[in-house]
Amino acid sequence: MEVLSVEGLAVARGGIAVLEGVTFRLAAGRALILRGPNGVGKTTLLRTIAGLQPALEGSVSVPAEAMAYAAHADGLKAALTVEENLRFWAAIHGTREVEQALAGMDLLALRDRRAANLSAGQKRRLGLARLLVTGRAVWLLDEPTVSLDAASVALFAGVVRGHLAGGGAVLAATHIDLGLAEAEVLDLSPFRAKAPAAGGRRGDFDEAFA
Repeated sequence: MEVLSVEGLAVARGGIAVLEGVTFRLAAGRALILRGPNGVGKTTLLRTIAGLQPALEGSVSVPAEAMAYAAHADGLKAALTVEENLRFWAAIHGTREVEQALAGMDLLALRDRRAANLSAGQKRRLGLARLLVTGRAVWLLDEPTVSLDAASVALFAGVVRGHLAGGGAVLAATHIDLGLAEAEVLDLSPFRAKAPAAGGRRGDFDEAFA
């Protein structure tokens, strides 16, 4: 079953088109890894698919309330404990999967520690654990393994596999091998937009002021 459809998508960064003609389908139980050099537009594409900025052209089709977006920021409240952070997000999404999230990202021993006192890697694990309390089928991940050691990357790969096995889907931009041999790869380099000097398009939206 198809859960995400992207058709002829053109996206811009800083009001200048960076990608155009991006088209792909993502089915339940599948993972797609976005690849390309720095600056090609991976983050911009994910933000556009997530609805955080408008597309210049094309369409994104996804069931309502189906997507969860994990970006570079961990989205944590420093004054709350690990468990309280997850309960906050679970309440936002109307779920009760906190224990599963704690166990999934190896946070049980840290459940009573304030987020402010976590290491960078622990904060990242907590930020990713939020995905498990969203109840959302489609995960959009932007460099999810930043600050994670090899063991934590493997741990997260197991979480992703569990999500796929449950009928979820994953679209991720990453330079790190997640160890997901079953994932497909989409190289964004062929979708680079023309530079403005060569007739490339511009957009009215500038995310720097959003």
